[in-house]
Amino acid sequence: MKKRIMVITQDIGDEYTQKIKATAPDWELIVGKKKDVWAPYANKAEVIAGWKKDLEELSLRESSELRWVQAWSAGVNTMPLEKLASKEIALTSANGVHAYPISETIIGLMLGLTRKIHTYVKNQQEKNWHHAHMNLEMHGKTIGIIGVGEIGKETAKIAKAFGMRVLGVRNSGKEAENVDSMFTPEELHHVLPECDYVVITLPLTPLTNQIFGEKEFRLMKNSSFIINIGRGEIVKEDELVEALQTGEIAGAGLDVFMKEPLEETSPLWEMENVIITPHTSGSTEHYTKRVIEDIFLPNLVHYLEGKLPPINLVDYSKGY
Repeated sequence: MKKRIMVITQDIGDEYTQKIKATAPDWELIVGKKKDVWAPYANKAEVIAGWKKDLEELSLRESSELRWVQAWSAGVNTMPLEKLASKEIALTSANGVHAYPISETIIGLMLGLTRKIHTYVKNQQEKNWHHAHMNLEMHGKTIGIIGVGEIGKETAKIAKAFGMRVLGVRNSGKEAENVDSMFTPEELHHVLPECDYVVITLPLTPLTNQIFGEKEFRLMKNSSFIINIGRGEIVKEDELVEALQTGEIAGAGLDVFMKEPLEETSPLWEMENVIITPHTSGSTEHYTKRVIEDIFLPNLVHYLEGKLPPINLVDYSKGY
């Protein structure tokens, strides 16, 4: 009898390889990050965990046996969603894996900008003893979380430890724990003037593409900070630069950009009121553990029972 094939395009280690084998003992399991390991099996695989660019050509042919893809990232906007949808291939994301590390980065950027930690690090390197006119604090301020998913909810929980007022924006408008008031995307412009910190945790979809621009920055307080850990394309970068240069907003903490790596010619590199991280906010020592144990293995159990994998199943009509 022909064995069903499962491909994991990541180096997950022996412990998790054995757990997957124990869950699906009758399957042929291919594990490895190098292309020459998984490429020969791509068109024969029924399940693939970890999407690579080359897989579009290799695994989406007419003869493909692919039925389910487990993405290794929370965002799926770079994947061939239309092709996957047309072939009725189930897609699940790694949403939720990043809640702890990204929320820590968000708070770190907020604290860094508020207490001018980045300025003091630079001063330290120059042996410059200077106050830098630092006088702000986070306690009691208002944070607006634009996109209250798992990351947004964890950020709201931490913000409450600072006694902050938390405003949230999500498609459903449904209330969430630690969020004082929830709004829909149509109410975004009512939320922005209230915020001392605007945190973007949205996925990139046709509806979120470039939704932050000059108009939104004008609505924000001159003293407010923007944090973007969602996707660079959500913000009109040239208009963000102008808002920062003219003092329309006070500063920005940015982990994502329109073009990555961020070009050396970008004015953002030289701005005193900007902290840049290189799309690393989701990096964590526990990444593989959370993808495999919290998402992939529970989904695999359902899949083997002939059911759709329920955790983080992507709605192709929404793009996430």
